[in-house]
This record gives sequence, structure tokens and C-alpha cells, in this order.
Amino acid sequence: GLLVIWRETVLICEICIYIYFFLYLAVNLSVLTTACSSHYGNVIEEFCLAKFKLDMEVLDQRQWCSWEDTVESYGELTNCTFLVALKMNCFWPNRMVDEFFIRVHRHYFHDCSMSGRLLHDPPNRILGPFIVVPILVTLLMTALVVWRSKRSEGIV
Repeated sequence: GLLVIWRETVLICEICIYIYFFLYLAVNLSVLTTACSSHYGNVIEEFCLAKFKLDMEVLDQRQWCSWEDTVESYGELTNCTFLVALKMNCFWPNRMVDEFFIRVHRHYFHDCSMSGRLLHDPPNRILGPFIVVPILVTLLMTALVVWRSKRSEGIV
């Protein structure tokens, strides 16, 4: 009888410890995420975005869609958001980072193609043959058909 009561008491204590541990984690994580969300967005806006803005102002606006010209600044912006999250004990990536980068893309990269490269016509030395060759082949085939039709009239 006493052994059964002792086991039930130990089991109840273990359950209480697990519940306490779960509640402790839940409270700390909720405090952590609310603390993160209240200040993290401000810090990345003021610290990370400020540097990115300066880097982008150096570039001509036509270069914003050139991945070769923006990859370094964009990488620094990404690393900055990660390091700030790390220092503030925030998860990364998180909802605030996603919203932050959506705003950055809407402002700086809204006119860019999906590939990240500016769309433009190829140089004339490449484009010219693709235009001239089909025209010449069409004219040559037309001349060949006319020549063969005149030649076959006399053979009949």
C-alpha cells in the first residue's frame, strides 16, 4: 500500500515538473518573441537598412537590377539582419525579416525581372544575322520556285 502511494506521488511530481518546464518554456518564448518583435524591426530598419540605402545611392538607379552590382550590398543586408537577430536572441528568419525584405524589394527591385538581370536587346552584331538570314532564305526560295516554274514550262 505505502509503495503504491509513493509511486503515485513520484509520478504526480514528475508530471508537475514537466508541466512546470513546459509553462516555463512557453512564457520565456512568448516574452522572447514579443521582445524581439517590438525592437528587432526598428533596429534592422535603422541599422541595416541605413547602410543598404547608402550603398544603393552610390549606384545609378539603372544598376539596381544588375545582380553583379548589388549582390555584395544585398548580402551585407541579409547578414546584418541575421547578426542583429542573433544578438537580440531572435529567431532568424522570422516574419519581421520577411516583411522587411518584401519592403526592400518593393522599393528597390520592383522593376527587375525574375532572373535579376536587366532585359535589353542583344547587340546588333548578334541580332543582325537572326534577322537577315531568314529574309535572304525566303528571297532565295522564292527565286528558286520562280526559276523552276519557268524552266519546267518549256520541258512539258
